[in-house]
Amino acid sequence: MKQDKVPSWMGRTQLMTGEDPIIKLMNSHVLIAGLGGVGGIAAEMLVRAGIGKITIVDSDTVDETNRNRQIPALKSTEGKLKTEVMAERLLDINPELNLVIKTVYLRDNITDQILEESKPDYAVDCIDTLSPKVNYLIKCLSMGIPIVSSMGAGGKIDPTRLLVDDISKSRHCNLARYVRKRLRTLGVYKGIKVVYSPELADPAKIIQAPEGNVKKSFIGTMSYMPAVFGCTVASVVIRDLSGVKEYRPTPARVPKPKK
Repeated sequence: MKQDKVPSWMGRTQLMTGEDPIIKLMNSHVLIAGLGGVGGIAAEMLVRAGIGKITIVDSDTVDETNRNRQIPALKSTEGKLKTEVMAERLLDINPELNLVIKTVYLRDNITDQILEESKPDYAVDCIDTLSPKVNYLIKCLSMGIPIVSSMGAGGKIDPTRLLVDDISKSRHCNLARYVRKRLRTLGVYKGIKVVYSPELADPAKIIQAPEGNVKKSFIGTMSYMPAVFGCTVASVVIRDLSGVKEYRPTPARVPKPKK
């Protein structure tokens, strides 16, 4: 059912956007894949901005090693599903939220099924494992679903270096490099909006993952960096869906001197 009345708790957001844009956000559907350090905060910022329908996708549980950087990670939530922890939090922010929970590992046919069933207005990629990440990106492209993808927050320490650009222009990010390489094998060279940092990462901050782990390596991560990535990702979605732009005052006209 279409939402047309802005609740009072969204008043400050409405002041920023105006009525029509916030109504559009309230009637938008965003799908978020991955609820780790980046995806968890992105989901929260989208809900706080008034997005009316959210689909969250993740199969992981909270681990004690997540506590340095992930919104769902507390001592009291260890061992719980991230989707369940985030669902409780998001619905506590907006009890009227239309929340769809998918506790699955997003890969292959499951990706196709979820996207075809959901048909979101915008997709968010916060997956940190290469194959499912690329598969998700490719499927969104093929379906014409706007998507923003987070590259690697690990190994970075300066939040002022973040950039939003096309995947083809990303640099100094190992995850972005692997994604570009995999995309090229599928004939895709550009057309995906990404959030990344060109800050150089210290190789000494990266260690090899234990054998059998889905990830090839573990990388040091500062508490605030994934959150800054997540907030930036959310801002891309909110700005694109609402159409609200940065305020730029009209330059003052300087009268020409009389001859």
